[in-house]
Amino acid sequence: MSDDTPAAKAPDPWKSFRGVMAGTLILEAIVVLLALPVVNLVGGGLTAWSTAYLIGFAVLLVLLAGVQGRPGAIWVNLGVQLILVAGFAVYPAVGFVGVLFVVVWGVIAYLRADVLRRQRRGLLPGQQQPPQ
Repeated sequence: MSDDTPAAKAPDPWKSFRGVMAGTLILEAIVVLLALPVVNLVGGGLTAWSTAYLIGFAVLLVLLAGVQGRPGAIWVNLGVQLILVAGFAVYPAVGFVGVLFVVVWGVIAYLRADVLRRQRRGLLPGQQQPPQ
């Protein structure tokens, strides 16, 4: 490598992390929309309220997927799961899906804390100096 070649930019661990969070929100929106036929067939039928709840929540998740670069987005993602857990009022399976996604977002928050810890200590692969 010559002196006039720009050094390779270190990878940004947060760029991929934001992608994971956005992808998880999109998958969660799909799961919530898949609850519509379940509630309709097994849950006693869809009402205007339950339909608005499920579709509105799915739309909220898709909108949140677009703002994952903002500070504190993970805490908003975790907080919004309480709305899905409240889905026990619509149908118990919807609330159960909410509990599952609380666990998923808890794991994501733990991984975020681990990456932050490693970044502060300079242990991320992008922070390592190449051997001389």
